[in-house]
Amino acid sequence: MIVLGYNGFTRGAEIFGRLFEATGVARNLLVGHDASAALVVDGELVAAVEEERLSRVKKTSDFPAHAIQWCLDFAGVPLDQVDVVAFPWRFSPEVADEMIAQVASGGQSPAEKFDVLRRAGEFYTDMVSREAIHDDFVQRTGHELDPNKLVLVPHHLAHLTCGAYLAGGGDAAFLVSDGRAETLSSVMGEVRDGVVRVFDDSTIPMTSSLGVAYGRITRYLGFVPNNDEYKVMGLAAYGPSPRRNPLLERCVRLHENGTYTISIPMGVTAYYALFDDLFDGDSEKREDFDFRVKVAAMAQHMVEAVTAHQVRALTAASGLDTLLFEGGLALNCVANTKMLERSSFTGMEVSFGASDPGVAIGAAVYTAGLRNRPADAATTPYLGPSYDEPHILEALEEYADRVEWQEEADVEAVTERTARLLSEKNVVAWFQGRTEYGPRALGNRSILANPAFPEIKDIINIRVKHREPFRPFAPVVLESEAPRVFDLGKKTSSPYMTFVFPVREEYRERIPGACHVDGTARVQTVDDRQNPVLARLLRAFTDRTGVPCLLNTSFNVAGEPIVCSPRDALECLLATEIDHLVIDRFVITKKSG
Repeated sequence: MIVLGYNGFTRGAEIFGRLFEATGVARNLLVGHDASAALVVDGELVAAVEEERLSRVKKTSDFPAHAIQWCLDFAGVPLDQVDVVAFPWRFSPEVADEMIAQVASGGQSPAEKFDVLRRAGEFYTDMVSREAIHDDFVQRTGHELDPNKLVLVPHHLAHLTCGAYLAGGGDAAFLVSDGRAETLSSVMGEVRDGVVRVFDDSTIPMTSSLGVAYGRITRYLGFVPNNDEYKVMGLAAYGPSPRRNPLLERCVRLHENGTYTISIPMGVTAYYALFDDLFDGDSEKREDFDFRVKVAAMAQHMVEAVTAHQVRALTAASGLDTLLFEGGLALNCVANTKMLERSSFTGMEVSFGASDPGVAIGAAVYTAGLRNRPADAATTPYLGPSYDEPHILEALEEYADRVEWQEEADVEAVTERTARLLSEKNVVAWFQGRTEYGPRALGNRSILANPAFPEIKDIINIRVKHREPFRPFAPVVLESEAPRVFDLGKKTSSPYMTFVFPVREEYRERIPGACHVDGTARVQTVDDRQNPVLARLLRAFTDRTGVPCLLNTSFNVAGEPIVCSPRDALECLLATEIDHLVIDRFVITKKSG
């Protein structure tokens, strides 16, 4: 059985921009962002890639034509041989009735209700109805898809299935929390013997979305909502946890069964006024670093308090030992660690596809009927394109007037050469094998550096990434070495940068470049099975320097997707102050002069 999962809408940006003013700084506040495709063949996830990596439009919501075609080409599967097409949104007639009822029971005037219904009707008819999704697929692929082969999977179920499958199956409690699904923003429950049970009395409606609330504060602080929330998380570490939090006092109410109500007005002018009142702010103060730190700390504290409230209720209702956490909120790695350590759960899993890239995988896996991975299967995020030597040489020849290169004999030689470069104050772009899936660079499309140099963070932020100087970087470390350097608490590994751990006191001065201001680090652990080439590089680097980890950040500059192809990598090298680029066995530098 061959199942193609995908996420994205041709007209999503146009419809949301026209009907809901989702343009400019609000451009990512729409259904279908993080467009992507995934392919399951005979029970195996064989390929997945985000559309942005191929189209080079960051966080695009467009129909993923390039991603779909690449997945099919990689597997050698023509579109007419695909048995089922799975889509991770299901605006069923029942959901439509619920949307209408919510508008009808609201407190607006009749004229305002009719306006909301008009816009909701156009959104439904032209974009998310089964007919619109089917027609979009046919028009963009040119393939006359049998309507019976289109399966619509509820959004939160797609999130959950992605996480459960990548965690290896097994019984687990789950929490899914994001900006919005069809009508809800968060659900919890448990998976037992492959059967999903949602705790219906603990669901959170879209009107009280924690993700949306955090996004509004993100915008208030001058960032892009549904895109820059990690910047708010990073800023929060510069200040202490607030003794009192007006967000929790005035905007959030916690109820039984882990539910809550968040009351923040919808309009930008209205919620800016509310936040100015809560935080004693104004347009001038919003530019002040200390003020932004104070607000960010309160936003982060709100997330931690609300999710802890949910986890307490989930623990009482389930009694299982393992927690699966998926959805956009699961990218808040600071909150993740606290959720686990302060709960009675003995284990917690957050997948590399936790945010919306994962729903293409989840829809495909669910529709294929996969409940568990084979026990000996290696979970890998390296599911995207790779490039053989002729492709690499073709790209190098194209840029031969601006770069020069040396080919090393084998993997051992290139890792030794790279370790030698990294032992000095060099910034090295590292390009190997298949592209990672999801928002984190996990060692195949990464920028690496030596964390022993305190100034290396500023060098990369300002001269390479072209981004804010307060942004931290993650260390990548051999899984066997991680407990010696970091306090992992209940975790034994963290392969996807989804948890934050304290750096042990004796190592803080040895790896200052990988320590955030609060003495923590968002760790990626690696072993020989997950990424043998990166593991070899780490051993060579540690043997040469005595430094137990490398600094790892995504191979891109601010505002651009992570690089995918050799040409992308060469363009990024030439546009920044990266010192060296390693593609496969080729070590590349810019020509002087």
